[in-house]
Amino acid sequence: MKKALIALVLLASASLCHAQLFKPTAQVDNNAGTGEMAQYNGPKARIAVADFDVKAAKATGEIGTGLKEMLTTALMSSNRFSVVERQVLKALMQEQELAASGAAAQGQGGAQRGKIKTADLVITAAVTEFEPNASGGSAGIGGGGRTGKGILGGMLGGSMNKAHMALDIRIVDASTSEVLASTRVQGQATDAEGGIGIGFLGNFGLGAGLSGYSKTPMEKAIRVCIIEAVKYITQSVPADYYKY
Repeated sequence: MKKALIALVLLASASLCHAQLFKPTAQVDNNAGTGEMAQYNGPKARIAVADFDVKAAKATGEIGTGLKEMLTTALMSSNRFSVVERQVLKALMQEQELAASGAAAQGQGGAQRGKIKTADLVITAAVTEFEPNASGGSAGIGGGGRTGKGILGGMLGGSMNKAHMALDIRIVDASTSEVLASTRVQGQATDAEGGIGIGFLGNFGLGAGLSGYSKTPMEKAIRVCIIEAVKYITQSVPADYYKY
């Protein structure tokens, strides 16, 4: 009976240790964006999200596009921002020119000139670190990355894989080009074979070029990094920009 009780205590302790060891983490270089986000139904700030500047050696332009898509979706989901689209601006202008030329059918609505909305703020981001396999090894208790035998060793043993990414975020006034706030946001996650599965860290899908990281530590790192970036932006935009 005593041995069974000890075994249960060890299992509970191991489960807690395992959950904490492989929990994704995020870091913001200053404290402006570290608070929790409350529900919001007030005025919105009008922003545009610039193309990501990809500087990390292991990231591509397609990955930068996917991260931009995720950040845009997450910012809109926060209910604090009206996001103006610039990626398809050329197509929008073509529709307006077609409607104004007289070549299009009349009396059926359609695009009109002079109604494109401009942003008060531009969000820029640089992908400075992107490491799908930052380090590896064996998860365990004690030195050498090895676990004990039996149930406890089975729960915590196995190969370990870490992933890491970092974004440099800037909030820029579109009229003056003044940088109102900037920070570095980092996300890190670790997985082990047979360990805890990927948690639901955001209700937005992976962007273009990122599907290959689905259900891997890199997906966790990406999601926590995007979430922390949104928290930072929402809490760093000055109050007078929330007016729409």
